[in-house]
Amino acid sequence: MTAYMDHKDLTNDIIDEERARQIADGVRRTMDAVASAEVSSGREIGSVKLLAATKTRDVGEIITAIDAGIRLIGENRPQEVQAKAGGLAKRLLERGLTLGKDVPFHLIGQLQSNKIGKVLPVVNTIESVDSIELAEKIARRAVMRDMTVGVLLEVNESGEESKSGCPPSHAIDLAKRIGAMGGLELQGLMTIGAHVDDERTIRAGFAHLRRTRDQILASGAEGVEHCTELSMGMTNDMTLAIEEGSTIVRVGTAIFGPRAFI
Repeated sequence: MTAYMDHKDLTNDIIDEERARQIADGVRRTMDAVASAEVSSGREIGSVKLLAATKTRDVGEIITAIDAGIRLIGENRPQEVQAKAGGLAKRLLERGLTLGKDVPFHLIGQLQSNKIGKVLPVVNTIESVDSIELAEKIARRAVMRDMTVGVLLEVNESGEESKSGCPPSHAIDLAKRIGAMGGLELQGLMTIGAHVDDERTIRAGFAHLRRTRDQILASGAEGVEHCTELSMGMTNDMTLAIEEGSTIVRVGTAIFGPRAFI
């Protein structure tokens, strides 16, 4: 179990008024920022999905964000998916919403093969597929369950060793191979922006991912026709990402505030 889970009850669904107001304000500010970036880059309003990154946030905090308008959530760790899914589903049903349908659930962090079973019954899409080996293991589990799992191929555009993702030079070939697998739907590509101050370097990574996506679609290969999503951009670089074509921004801090736990 992840250490902070010993200190915070992630299943808690009670939230005080002040904390709820903070989160609701964070959602509104972030939605406004996304819309502003869409307009300034000449894109249609609503063309970018706002994913609330809910790592270390409990059920009450996540439901508050949903009440404020969030309609896509993402977890970093399979243990958190498992811990929160039941409470989220219950609270959403009370609101006439279904987890996974009205509020899609993505895994956005690394996935070890022995944790696939923890997330497959719950998440719609796994954004962190970075190898053929992992894709094959997910595909086998999906076929056994008679289900189709959405996947994004994670690409390490920055080249930073601390980041996961396949090398950019391998992305097109991997995408074609993943697209042909049963049990999977290749929905797009994901990357984490370069951790630098140079805006040009950050933009270059995002722009390269967009061009890679376009090449994959243009190839006409089997199973790549739904490879349209570009999951790129977080709290500090989402405006740049949107300007470079992002279709999903993954935002935690701007919505929920700084994390008390890593």
